[in-house]
Amino acid sequence: MKPRHHGRHGFRNNYPHERHDFGAFLRFLWGFQRQAWKRPAFPLARNDPAFLRANRDAPTLTWIGHATFLVQAGGLNILTDPHFTRRASPLRWAGPERLAPPGLALRDLPPLDVVLISHNHYDHLDEGSVRWLARHHPRARFVVPLGLRRWLTRHGVRNAVELDWWAAHIEERFRVSAVPAQHFSGRTATDRNLTLWCGFVLETAGRRIYFAGDTGYSRDFADIGARFAPIDLALIPIGAYEPRWFMRAMHVNPEEAVQMHRDLGSRQSAAMHWGTFRLTEEALDEPPRFLAQALQRAGVPTDRFWVMRHGETRRLDFAARDATDAPLRTRATA
Repeated sequence: MKPRHHGRHGFRNNYPHERHDFGAFLRFLWGFQRQAWKRPAFPLARNDPAFLRANRDAPTLTWIGHATFLVQAGGLNILTDPHFTRRASPLRWAGPERLAPPGLALRDLPPLDVVLISHNHYDHLDEGSVRWLARHHPRARFVVPLGLRRWLTRHGVRNAVELDWWAAHIEERFRVSAVPAQHFSGRTATDRNLTLWCGFVLETAGRRIYFAGDTGYSRDFADIGARFAPIDLALIPIGAYEPRWFMRAMHVNPEEAVQMHRDLGSRQSAAMHWGTFRLTEEALDEPPRFLAQALQRAGVPTDRFWVMRHGETRRLDFAARDATDAPLRTRATA
């Protein structure tokens, strides 16, 4: 018997949610294109590429931008949804343009062990970045949802494994599980939902790191928490949520991101999916402000769910957590 998220002609979400037709998309696009907006300045934080390349001991997190993080934990170098090029688009001359340069250049990445790709939208699966990684990090293990391995093979990746929701890939130093998300897939007008979308839980050195990918809010996060809580570190989106009538089903807003943090049983969370590409109607610098308000309303300390600057590296003191389940400590590096 097929899992409930497997349909006759592709995949579907676990729980009921709003659905929009092409007319609704055109209505959103009309309002989005007519909207006046101000380009904010997002200065890069200075990091230390030489330290990151040499590091195999200190747990760190570096936000490169959007959903792209370099995670160093358990002696592993892990990259999420790699996007380093100018546009999130199939076209070089049109489409969402990067508003902040990558916080770490491709050439400055340390030797990669694992690359996690959550789904095939252009702001999460970037052809130029994947081709570069395939050439320069041929030993990296790419972990992707069902249906994406063939695309990766065509673009030079020879070391990919694809997973269904709740399935796991296990190697000597890590275990990575694909977990549900509420979203959709597609890179053209004819391939909607033909490949799966997911988040990931990576377990290494006795710690659990959750990467949400791209998602709207649903009961999936309580399900993930029931299986994996406590999560030591969760990487959770906070942007691309307006207008709510159109975006609610596919992108969480800051208030829902805080609920995700709680559903997951996360000790610490870091914000992502904001301030890099203009994808929706909210101001580019709005999500962190609204996150701070949502944390205050929920009674969650701001040091439990933090916002990073593009390029910022934080050292994660996993060893600080003792048997009382105190939160792990972080410190930012200049």
